[in-house]
Amino acid sequence: MLIAGVIVLCIVLAILSFLAPRLSRHPQNGASRAFGKGGQGASKAPGKLGTWLAKPFRTSQKAVNRSAEGGRRGRGKLPL
Repeated sequence: MLIAGVIVLCIVLAILSFLAPRLSRHPQNGASRAFGKGGQGASKAPGKLGTWLAKPFRTSQKAVNRSAEGGRRGRGKLPL
């Protein structure tokens, strides 16, 4: 369920950043901040467990940021 939510969020941010690049910054920052806080909380676990629990949050944060940047890059390549 969490994976599907991250995928949907990536698609929505990519579309939003393609249609309205400036308006997509706030949702991207909010999602990035939420994943960052989740990763911080998960990394408090002792030892290697903290690293393992924080990794999905870090990966999801990268995916969200990458999809939003890709939408903006695609918009920038339009010949308009």
